[in-house]
Amino acid sequence: MMRGRSDGGQKKRLTASICVVALFLCFLYMYYDSSSQGASALEYGRSLRKLGSSYLGGGDDDTKQDGSVSNEEDSLVVAKSFPVCDDRHSEIIPCLDRNFIYQMRLKLDLSLMEHYERHCPPPERKFNCLIPPPSGYKVPIKWPKSRDEVWQANIPHTHLAKEKSDQNWMVVKGDKINFPGGGTHFHYGADKYIASIANMLNFSNDVLNDQGRLRTVLDVGCGVASFGAYLLSSDIIAMSLAPNDVHQNQIQFALERGIPAYLGVLGTKRLPYPSRSFELAHCSRCRIDWLQRDGILLLELDRVLRPGGYFAYSSPEAYAQDEDSLRIWKEMSTLVERMCWRIAAKRNQTVVWQKPLSNDCYLEREAGTQPPLCRSDADPDAVYGVSMEACITPYSKHDHKTKGSGLAPWPARMTSPPPRLADFGYSTHTFEKDTELWKQQVDSYWNLMSSKIKANTVRNIMDMKAHMGSFAAALKDKDVWVMNVVSPYGPNTLKLIYDRGLIGTNHNWCEAFSTYPRTYDLLHAWTVFSDIKSKGCSVEDLLLEMDRILRPTGLIIIRDKESIVESIKKYMKALHWEVVALEKVTTGSELDQDNEDGENNVVFIVRKKLWLTSESLRDNE
Repeated sequence: MMRGRSDGGQKKRLTASICVVALFLCFLYMYYDSSSQGASALEYGRSLRKLGSSYLGGGDDDTKQDGSVSNEEDSLVVAKSFPVCDDRHSEIIPCLDRNFIYQMRLKLDLSLMEHYERHCPPPERKFNCLIPPPSGYKVPIKWPKSRDEVWQANIPHTHLAKEKSDQNWMVVKGDKINFPGGGTHFHYGADKYIASIANMLNFSNDVLNDQGRLRTVLDVGCGVASFGAYLLSSDIIAMSLAPNDVHQNQIQFALERGIPAYLGVLGTKRLPYPSRSFELAHCSRCRIDWLQRDGILLLELDRVLRPGGYFAYSSPEAYAQDEDSLRIWKEMSTLVERMCWRIAAKRNQTVVWQKPLSNDCYLEREAGTQPPLCRSDADPDAVYGVSMEACITPYSKHDHKTKGSGLAPWPARMTSPPPRLADFGYSTHTFEKDTELWKQQVDSYWNLMSSKIKANTVRNIMDMKAHMGSFAAALKDKDVWVMNVVSPYGPNTLKLIYDRGLIGTNHNWCEAFSTYPRTYDLLHAWTVFSDIKSKGCSVEDLLLEMDRILRPTGLIIIRDKESIVESIKKYMKALHWEVVALEKVTTGSELDQDNEDGENNVVFIVRKKLWLTSESLRDNE
């Protein structure tokens, strides 16, 4: 007989007892699971908050604005908890995630760069966690010093320093990475290279801004954006564009330096910019095959260039005498001639082509000349998810007659009513009033943030719902730049923003933005939460996305309905944000008259705390 064996009755009773206990425990687990998770996350949050306070010099988080102390037990009722993502996701870009592409087995054409285009995860695969900073992360170096150096720990990738060591892209020096200002075709400095292009074009004093007439630039394949960095001193703002390719983190370096930049690629979709946005496009050894698909990529540049705009091309094909380079040069020359571009200047390694001022050349081409003109009913400003076309975008009758953009020189351009206002039925009075209203509001914002903000506290700013760009225009006297974001589901006012000499992009906030984590110092969200809620999208997802792209110690200005703000408050502890200010908007404010239910808006300003994982804390010690 086997030891320990019970009789049949005992065995049945024991089995029944175990089943009852198991069912009871399952019930308890299901009932208390959410609470236990919240308590666990809150406990973890406590340690993070204490660490954050020591870095920020703040007080205890449990102190309310009125000085009273909140009850931890009460806060459990409303607190939402978020886990911390695995450390390997510290640089995740959800819609540009190669691991997601691989896991989903998406069938993409690599030769067309489709794998570098946006592919967003479905709701069930979104990250519902906080993105941790890398080990040893520090508050970024402030502008303008950051143009030339960043903390190595913040972007722990030095392969470009080795790979481009002979081109002065970047140099590792101790705990920092320095940027001497070099590039593949300007080893001795972007400043000298920029002056040489201005000299080629006979611009006054070798200054590329041409007395304010050249303001916006698109730099494709920008590397670490030193070209754009050195344009800023000439009052030129560049949209530095590059994919997340073999030169990983180049855009992350650019943004860490405080230079305007965006993750994107010339692939199959139109660039997220309206027609006639840039005075100059630039490619310095950008490794783009401009001849592919009947010149479709050059035609995309043509779409976004203004009348009389330039394309500066520095590449072996412009000067080398080997058989392959000569063939490419001949074919490119033939293509751009059919596009009605002319050579404005050519010297050594660089050629500068210029786009025509009117439709005259297009109309004089022989019938059947390729590439053709785009269809008359095609919208040249539609970009969100729109495929490129191998056709020339002609000018409107107005622009053809004007023979130019009709824009004022910079800086008057920022406050001068753009010619394309008429496309939206907006009057000059509407534009001027909008500009003045946002100037007043920005002054109010800065007063509310006065305890947390200094002259160099913020550099990279994003206006998440920019409309006509008046929020950005109001910041013209501050040493900042603004990424103006316009929704694809409303009036496409992004072209007005570019006509003001500012930059921006189209984006749907139901999806993740194309940038690395920790890249912006300040986010401005004017009724953005109301907008995405009306589309059935998740407020919680947007909060996590804003936390992802905001730098530690960064600020968020939320201007929205009071009920929306009340719901956001519940996430403050879980996100490790602290309240800076809360102010009700004056009844009847002209910026807040769209609420159909008559609900008042409030201004809610929060600050993201610096928190570190235990591994990062050990490294810092």
